[in-house]
Amino acid sequence: MKRIALFVVGFIFAVSFMFVAQSLQAQTYPSQPIQVVVPMAPGDTVDLAGRAISAELAKLLKVPIVVNNKAGGGATIGADFVAKGKKDGYTLLFANSNIYFAHAMNPAEVPYDALKDLDVLCLAVSTPLTITVRGDAPWKTFKDLVDYMKKNPGKIRGSSSGVGSVGHFNFDLVQSEAGVEINMIPYKGASPAMTALLGGHVEISTLSYSLIYPQFKAGALRPLLISNKVKEHPEIPTLKQLGYKNDIFPVRFAFYGPAGLPDSVKKALAGPMQKAITHPDVVSAFEKIGAIEDYQTGEEFRKLLVQEHSLVQKFVKAAGPAAGPAGGQAPATK
Repeated sequence: MKRIALFVVGFIFAVSFMFVAQSLQAQTYPSQPIQVVVPMAPGDTVDLAGRAISAELAKLLKVPIVVNNKAGGGATIGADFVAKGKKDGYTLLFANSNIYFAHAMNPAEVPYDALKDLDVLCLAVSTPLTITVRGDAPWKTFKDLVDYMKKNPGKIRGSSSGVGSVGHFNFDLVQSEAGVEINMIPYKGASPAMTALLGGHVEISTLSYSLIYPQFKAGALRPLLISNKVKEHPEIPTLKQLGYKNDIFPVRFAFYGPAGLPDSVKKALAGPMQKAITHPDVVSAFEKIGAIEDYQTGEEFRKLLVQEHSLVQKFVKAAGPAAGPAGGQAPATK
């Protein structure tokens, strides 16, 4: 009987200690500086957004937050660093859509699985992307463009900022949704892709709203579609508004941690992250770099990630290993 009693007492003590330890961790986190890894170069849109949020978040958490740029590999180097890091909440990732699109496109070459090796903490920001034509193009609406593409398959050339970019997959999505064919020509960046459109080397392009805005105001470019509604021009439709199943992708910026973060850490971060992201000064900083506040909880955003990851995998599978990017074009040299 004494042994049983001692066992029961020991078990109760162990369980009590576990709950006390968890409670203390929740109360004490964070107790030291937090590192936010941005997998892009300083001055990039995701870097500027991450720094704006981190500055406000540091005030709320009452600890320093250090932004550490680990650029390279199309954002995969920084993402992999966090995925393989300590699961204590002191190394977080703030990254754009590249980290999961890259894995969906080339799972054998990306050293992590964004859906399995990273915990989604929250979505923070989106940069609206567009499907844009020249201002003097004959297509006034997306329907006009689709009608033309159906009557003239393969004649429309579209510039993107590169193979595997969000813009690349926007062309895939438009082809899938509208049942049309786009001859995608990848360029080395968004600015060269826009220059190709302005110069008449392509008929359409998928570009950020902030990049095209000056040319749009001047009448040189005309957006026919947008990923997220913008208050300045609510007349620009989304695909869903036009009756299609899926909208084109924006570039999304979100916070992640290594998979297996304690729930107490996630709870300690959740409220302050939402407050920092939606703070008026931070929202104003987003607008200055052409982004919009787009907060979603980690649970909400993970559902969207799974859906988009599956879509991209479908596009890649449909293209086949020998097909290359949409339209089968080689990368442009200029």
